[in-house]
Amino acid sequence: MHDDDVTPEARGLGTRGPELGLALLLLLIAVLVITDSLRVGIGWADDGPRSGYFPFYIGLLLAAASASILVGQLLRGRREREVFATREQLGLVFAVLLPTLVYVGAIALLGIYLASAGLIAWFMWRHGRYGWRLTLPVSVGVPLVFFLVFERWFLVPLPKGPIERLLGF
Repeated sequence: MHDDDVTPEARGLGTRGPELGLALLLLLIAVLVITDSLRVGIGWADDGPRSGYFPFYIGLLLAAASASILVGQLLRGRREREVFATREQLGLVFAVLLPTLVYVGAIALLGIYLASAGLIAWFMWRHGRYGWRLTLPVSVGVPLVFFLVFERWFLVPLPKGPIERLLGF
Protein backbone atom coordinates (compact mmCIF):
# COMPACT_ATOMS: atom_id res chain seq x y z
CA MET A 1 0.00 0.00 0.00
CA HIS A 2 1.39 3.41 -1.00
CA ASP A 3 1.40 6.50 1.22
CA ASP A 4 -1.02 8.18 -1.24
CA ASP A 5 -3.57 5.37 -0.72
CA VAL A 6 -3.71 5.89 3.05
CA THR A 7 -6.37 8.25 4.38
CA PRO A 8 -5.20 11.23 6.47
CA GLU A 9 -7.00 9.75 9.47
CA ALA A 10 -4.83 6.62 9.24
CA ARG A 11 -1.60 8.63 8.87
CA GLY A 12 -2.46 11.31 11.40
CA LEU A 13 -4.51 14.44 11.80
CA GLY A 14 -5.60 16.12 8.56
CA THR A 15 -5.23 19.85 7.94
CA ARG A 16 -8.96 20.65 7.71
CA GLY A 17 -9.83 20.43 11.42
CA PRO A 18 -6.91 22.48 12.77
CA GLU A 19 -7.33 25.14 10.09
CA LEU A 20 -11.06 25.45 10.73
CA GLY A 21 -10.52 25.56 14.49
CA LEU A 22 -7.79 28.18 14.33
CA ALA A 23 -9.73 30.29 11.84
CA LEU A 24 -12.75 30.27 14.18
CA LEU A 25 -10.59 31.12 17.20
CA LEU A 26 -8.92 34.01 15.40
CA LEU A 27 -12.29 35.23 14.12
CA LEU A 28 -13.61 35.29 17.70
CA ILE A 29 -10.53 37.21 18.84
CA ALA A 30 -11.01 39.65 15.96
CA VAL A 31 -14.65 40.24 16.94
CA LEU A 32 -13.56 40.84 20.53
CA VAL A 33 -10.91 43.35 19.41
CA ILE A 34 -13.36 45.15 17.12
CA THR A 35 -16.15 45.40 19.71
CA ASP A 36 -13.78 46.61 22.42
CA SER A 37 -12.25 49.14 20.03
CA LEU A 38 -15.72 50.47 19.27
CA ARG A 39 -16.36 50.72 23.01
CA VAL A 40 -13.29 52.92 23.62
CA GLY A 41 -13.66 54.87 20.39
CA ILE A 42 -12.17 54.51 16.93
CA GLY A 43 -12.34 58.11 15.77
CA TRP A 44 -10.02 61.05 16.13
CA ALA A 45 -9.82 63.30 19.16
CA ASP A 46 -8.27 66.76 19.40
CA ASP A 47 -4.90 65.24 20.25
CA GLY A 48 -4.91 62.38 17.69
CA PRO A 49 -6.43 58.96 17.26
CA ARG A 50 -8.51 57.53 20.07
CA SER A 51 -7.50 54.37 21.89
CA GLY A 52 -9.41 51.99 19.66
CA TYR A 53 -8.35 53.43 16.30
CA PHE A 54 -5.42 51.14 15.47
CA PRO A 55 -6.74 48.01 17.22
CA PHE A 56 -10.00 48.38 15.29
CA TYR A 57 -8.26 48.17 11.92
CA ILE A 58 -6.00 45.37 13.09
CA GLY A 59 -9.16 43.53 14.19
CA LEU A 60 -10.72 44.09 10.76
CA LEU A 61 -7.63 42.67 9.04
CA LEU A 62 -7.60 39.68 11.39
CA ALA A 63 -11.32 39.09 10.79
CA ALA A 64 -10.86 39.25 7.00
CA ALA A 65 -7.92 36.83 7.06
CA SER A 66 -9.75 34.44 9.39
CA ALA A 67 -12.92 34.55 7.33
CA SER A 68 -10.91 33.90 4.18
CA ILE A 69 -9.30 30.80 5.67
CA LEU A 70 -12.64 29.63 7.08
CA VAL A 71 -14.47 30.00 3.76
CA GLY A 72 -11.59 28.42 1.84
CA GLN A 73 -11.59 25.36 4.09
CA LEU A 74 -15.37 25.01 3.95
CA LEU A 75 -15.37 25.23 0.15
CA ARG A 76 -12.47 22.78 -0.16
CA GLY A 77 -14.42 20.16 1.70
CA ARG A 78 -12.93 16.84 2.73
CA ARG A 79 -11.09 16.11 -0.50
CA GLU A 80 -7.83 17.52 0.87
CA ARG A 81 -5.39 14.72 1.71
CA GLU A 82 -2.62 16.67 3.44
CA VAL A 83 -1.57 15.56 6.89
CA PHE A 84 -1.26 18.26 9.53
CA ALA A 85 0.58 16.05 12.00
CA THR A 86 1.24 12.37 12.42
CA ARG A 87 0.29 10.58 15.62
CA GLU A 88 3.92 10.63 16.74
CA GLN A 89 4.17 14.39 16.16
CA LEU A 90 0.95 14.98 18.08
CA GLY A 91 2.38 12.90 20.91
CA LEU A 92 5.40 15.21 21.05
CA VAL A 93 3.15 18.28 21.11
CA PHE A 94 1.10 16.89 23.99
CA ALA A 95 4.29 15.91 25.83
CA VAL A 96 5.04 19.64 26.03
CA LEU A 97 1.49 21.01 26.17
CA LEU A 98 0.21 19.01 29.14
CA PRO A 99 3.10 19.83 31.53
CA THR A 100 2.84 23.46 30.45
CA LEU A 101 -0.86 23.54 31.34
CA VAL A 102 -0.07 21.97 34.71
CA TYR A 103 2.62 24.64 35.17
CA VAL A 104 0.15 27.46 34.51
CA GLY A 105 -2.24 26.02 37.08
CA ALA A 106 0.59 25.43 39.55
CA ILE A 107 1.60 29.10 39.38
CA ALA A 108 -1.70 30.01 41.04
CA LEU A 109 -1.25 27.39 43.76
CA LEU A 110 2.49 27.38 44.37
CA GLY A 111 3.71 30.66 42.90
CA ILE A 112 5.92 31.15 39.90
CA TYR A 113 9.22 30.15 41.50
CA LEU A 114 8.23 26.72 42.83
CA ALA A 115 6.15 25.97 39.73
CA SER A 116 9.09 26.94 37.50
CA ALA A 117 11.46 24.74 39.48
CA GLY A 118 9.07 21.82 38.99
CA LEU A 119 8.65 22.46 35.26
CA ILE A 120 12.37 22.76 34.65
CA ALA A 121 13.05 19.61 36.66
CA TRP A 122 10.37 17.67 34.76
CA PHE A 123 11.65 18.65 31.33
CA MET A 124 15.29 18.06 32.21
CA TRP A 125 14.61 14.66 33.76
CA ARG A 126 11.90 13.39 31.39
CA HIS A 127 12.83 14.85 28.02
CA GLY A 128 16.49 15.77 28.46
CA ARG A 129 17.30 12.51 30.25
CA TYR A 130 19.57 14.36 32.68
CA GLY A 131 20.36 12.84 36.03
CA TRP A 132 19.30 14.40 39.32
CA ARG A 133 22.86 15.66 39.96
CA LEU A 134 22.41 18.24 37.19
CA THR A 135 18.60 18.55 37.21
CA LEU A 136 18.31 19.57 40.86
CA PRO A 137 20.81 22.47 40.86
CA VAL A 138 19.55 23.85 37.53
CA SER A 139 15.86 23.58 38.45
CA VAL A 140 16.49 25.37 41.75
CA GLY A 141 19.11 27.78 40.43
CA VAL A 142 17.19 29.22 37.49
CA PRO A 143 14.15 30.34 39.54
CA LEU A 144 16.53 31.66 42.19
CA VAL A 145 18.32 33.80 39.59
CA PHE A 146 14.95 35.04 38.31
CA PHE A 147 13.93 35.88 41.87
CA LEU A 148 17.11 37.90 42.40
CA VAL A 149 16.82 39.68 39.05
CA PHE A 150 13.12 40.52 39.18
CA GLU A 151 12.35 40.86 42.88
CA ARG A 152 15.60 42.32 44.16
CA TRP A 153 17.22 44.05 41.22
CA PHE A 154 14.24 45.37 39.19
CA LEU A 155 11.82 45.41 42.17
CA VAL A 156 9.13 43.67 40.09
CA PRO A 157 7.11 41.22 42.19
CA LEU A 158 6.07 38.03 40.44
CA PRO A 159 3.14 35.80 41.48
CA LYS A 160 3.76 34.00 44.76
CA GLY A 161 1.98 31.08 46.30
CA PRO A 162 1.36 30.29 49.95
CA ILE A 163 4.60 28.31 50.34
CA GLU A 164 6.72 31.13 48.93
CA ARG A 165 4.99 33.67 51.18
CA LEU A 166 5.58 31.35 54.13
CA LEU A 167 9.29 31.23 53.26
CA GLY A 168 9.38 35.03 53.05
CA PHE A 169 9.89 35.45 49.31
